[in-house]
Amino acid sequence: MKKNTSILTIILLVTTLLTPALAQFPMGGVAQPKALPGTAGDQTPKGNSKITGFVVDSSVTKAVEFANIALYNKTTGKAVDGTVADEKGKFVLNRIVEGEYRLLISFLGFKNKTIENITLAKGQELDLGVIKLGANVQTLNEVVVTGQAALIEEKVDRLVYNADKDIAAKGGDATDVLRKVPLLTVDLDGNISLRGSQNIRVLINNKPSTIIASSVADALKQIPADLIKTVEVITSPSAKYDAEGSGGIINIITKKNSLQGMNLNVDAGAGNRGSSLSLNGSYRKGKAGFTLGGFGRANYNTITKTSLEQTSISNGISTLTRQTGDGSSKGLFGQYNLGFDYDLAKNQSLTAGVRYGVRNFISQQDLVTRLFTNGVAGSTSGRNVEAKNLSGTIDMNVDYLHTFKKPQQEWSISTLYSRNGLTNDFDANLLNSGGALASRQRNLNSNVNQEFTLQTDYQTPIKKNQQIEFGAKGIFREVTSNYRYLLAGPTGNFTTEINQPSGELTYHQNIAAGYTSYTYTTKKRYTFKGGLRYEHTFIDASTREGGPIGIGDYGVLVPSVNASKTIKGTTLKLGYNRRIQRPGLQQLNPNFNAANPQNITIGNPSLRPELTNNFELGLSKTIKKVFVNATFFGRVTNNAISQVRRPSDTLVGAIITTYENIGRQHAYGANVFANIAVTSKINVGLFSTAFYTTLSGQAMGDNGVSQNLTNDGFNVSGGLFSQAQFKNGWGAQAFGFLQGSQVQLQGMQGGFGFYTVGIKKDFKNKKGSLGLAGENFLSKRYNIHTELKSSQFNQVNDIYLYNRGVRLTFTYKIGKMTMDAPKKKARSVNNDDVKTEGGGQAAPGGAPAGGTPRQ
Repeated sequence: MKKNTSILTIILLVTTLLTPALAQFPMGGVAQPKALPGTAGDQTPKGNSKITGFVVDSSVTKAVEFANIALYNKTTGKAVDGTVADEKGKFVLNRIVEGEYRLLISFLGFKNKTIENITLAKGQELDLGVIKLGANVQTLNEVVVTGQAALIEEKVDRLVYNADKDIAAKGGDATDVLRKVPLLTVDLDGNISLRGSQNIRVLINNKPSTIIASSVADALKQIPADLIKTVEVITSPSAKYDAEGSGGIINIITKKNSLQGMNLNVDAGAGNRGSSLSLNGSYRKGKAGFTLGGFGRANYNTITKTSLEQTSISNGISTLTRQTGDGSSKGLFGQYNLGFDYDLAKNQSLTAGVRYGVRNFISQQDLVTRLFTNGVAGSTSGRNVEAKNLSGTIDMNVDYLHTFKKPQQEWSISTLYSRNGLTNDFDANLLNSGGALASRQRNLNSNVNQEFTLQTDYQTPIKKNQQIEFGAKGIFREVTSNYRYLLAGPTGNFTTEINQPSGELTYHQNIAAGYTSYTYTTKKRYTFKGGLRYEHTFIDASTREGGPIGIGDYGVLVPSVNASKTIKGTTLKLGYNRRIQRPGLQQLNPNFNAANPQNITIGNPSLRPELTNNFELGLSKTIKKVFVNATFFGRVTNNAISQVRRPSDTLVGAIITTYENIGRQHAYGANVFANIAVTSKINVGLFSTAFYTTLSGQAMGDNGVSQNLTNDGFNVSGGLFSQAQFKNGWGAQAFGFLQGSQVQLQGMQGGFGFYTVGIKKDFKNKKGSLGLAGENFLSKRYNIHTELKSSQFNQVNDIYLYNRGVRLTFTYKIGKMTMDAPKKKARSVNNDDVKTEGGGQAAPGGAPAGGTPRQ
C-alpha cells in the first residue's frame, strides 16, 4: 500500500505541474522578444533584425569552430557588432538596426572572407546559409599561422575541460581524462572527488545511468576517452538539477554531429597494461539520424602488493595481525549504443536511444596472515582469493522537445528506463600453516537495480531581462540483493555455511520532485539566479530475516542562489546551495564481505541522507596571455555518512568497516587555476586545491559504550599540464598530478602521484592519426600509506601499485559528411542523486562491497 501511495503522489505532482504549463503558454504565435542582457544575443545594436549562418572549411566541408564574425556599417566603415561561431560553425547576430552592412569572417589558418552589400529591413531575419572559408596555405619567412582552442574554459555556471583537444588520452578511458580536469581528484582506483568531497553525481550527456550507480570507478573504465568531447564541472547547481550530490555535478559530454551523410570512426590502442578498440558510425538523411557504436577495452598486467599490520583489542584481548598480499587483476569492459533522432516538425523533435554496458572484472590475491595474541605468536594461515565483479546494464530513453518562436522558450518530456544486473562473488582457498588446502569458502552476492523516470521541464523568457524555469520529476526504483556463504572441504561439495550470515535485501526508493528557477539581469549587467526545489523520498525496505526496516519517508527543500558581475575585466561569482546526499546502495547492502577476513565490510540498511550547505566565491581575470581563476569555498555537512571501523567480537584480530550517520563535517579552502598561452602553439596550465577539514561524531565503542570521534587537518593537491602544436601535424602533451594525504575520521589515507606524456602525428588529409603515450614510466611502483587508529585498534596499511604503462594508438575516419543546420534535440533525463561508496583504496584482498542497489 505504501508503494502504491508514493507512486500515485509522484504521478499527481507531475500532472499538476505539467497542466498549467501547457495552459498558460500557447504553442505558437508569440512575438519575438529581445534577447536577455548578458547573453550571447545581447549585442550593442538595439534593433530587431537578425543575421545567421554557418562557417565551414571548403576543402573538407567541416565546421570551422569558433570562427570570428565582425559586422561593419557600410557607410562609416566602423565595426558595429561581432560574435564567435559555436563548435558547429553556427553564428547568430541579434538586435541589429536596419541598414546596410558588410560581414567579415576570419579564423587563423583560413583566408578572410567578406560578404558585401548586406541590406537589412526592420525586423528582417537574414540567413546567409553555408559560408565556405578557404585554407590559407601561404607562408611568410617559413612561419605557418596556426591556432588552437583552449583546453580549459570557464563559463558562467561551470568549468569546461575540452577533452577532444587532449592527445595523450587516446586509447585510454574516462578515468584518464578526468584526472586532468581542474577541481577534480581521481585516485589510482578511479574514485573521484570534487574539492575533497566524493559526494558527487556523474552524468553522461546530461543523464544518469545505472552503470554509474553501481560504481563510478568501474563505469569510467567503460567510457572510451576518444569519444569524450568535454567534461563539465558544476560546483553550484541550480534548482533545475536534482538535489543529490552535495559536492557538485560532473557531466561527461560525448562527441556528436548534426551532419548529413554517413561516416565511420575507427579507434584502436595497444599497450603493456591495456588494449582497446572502438567503432562508431552515424548516418543522417533529411529529418532522421542514426548512430551506432561499440567500444571494448581489456586490462591486464595489473599487479598489486600489500602489507598490513594492525592491532585490535576486543574483550580485553590484544591481537596483532601481520599480513602480506600478492595480487593481480584483469578486466574486460564494453559499451554498445544505438541512437535515433527525428524532426517531427520545424519546432519539434524526438530522440530515442539504447545503451548496453558490460563489465567483467576479476582479481586474484594470495594472502599470508600471522596472528599474535597478547604478544605470543599464534597461528599462520594462507588464503587465495578470486573475486568477480560482473555486470550488465541497459539504458533506454525516449525524449520529446518542443521549441517556440520566442527564443529560449521550450518544453520537454523525458523518460528513462535502466536495469543493471550485478554479481559480486568470491571464492577462497583456505591454507593451513604448511600451505596445504584445508577448506574452501564461497560468497555469492547477486543484485538487480532497476528504475523508471518521468520528467517534464518548461522555460520561457519574461520581459527582456528575465527568465523562468519550472518542472517536475518522478523516479521509481527497486533494488534487490541476495547473499549467502558456502563452505566445502578440500575435495567435497559446497554446503551452506552456518557461521556466516545470509539473506536478502529489498529496497524501494521513489522520489517526487518539483522546482522553479528565476533569472534576472540588470541594466548594469548584474546577473542573479535563484531557485527552489522540493524532493520527497518514499522508502520501503525490508530483509528476508528481519522484516521491514524502520526508515521513514522524508522531504527536503533545496534553495540555490547564484550571482555574477564583471567589473573592469574581473568576473566575480557568488553562490549558495543546499544539497542532499542519499546513501548509496553499496553503503546500504548488508552483505558480510569477508574476502579478507581481517578486513571485513558490511553495509547499513538503516542509513539516512546527509544534508550539506555549500558557499563559494569565485574570481577570474585574463591578464595579457594568462587566465587566472580562484574560488574560495565552504562546506558544512550534517548527519554525515562516514566509514566507521571497529574490532570484531567473534573473529580474532579482524576489523569491521561499516557506515553510520555520525555527525558533522566542515571544509574550508580554495581552488586556484591558471592557464598561460606561452605562444599561439603552446599552452601551460597550473592548478591546485587546498582546504582545511574537521570531522566529528559519535560511534559505538568497546562494550557498547558510545565514544566521541574527532579529526582535522589540511588536504592539498595540485598539478600542471602543457600542450603544443607543431608543423606537419605533430603535437605533444604532458601532465602531472600530486595528491597529498587525506584526512579521515579515524586517521589519514596516504597520497599518490601520476604523470603522463604523449605525442601525436596527424595524417595530411586529417582523416587519421598515430599516437604514443606513456604514464608513470620513470617509477617502478607507487606506495599508498594509510594509518588508522582509535582506542580499540591501530592499523597501518601499505598498497604498492605497479602501473608503469605505454600505449600506441591509431585513429581513422571513413566516409564523407556535408553540413546540416543543427537543430535543438530533445533533452534526456537527469537523475543526479545518490551517494557512491568511494573511499579510496580497497582493503588488501577485499572485493568491493557486494552489489549495490541503484543510488
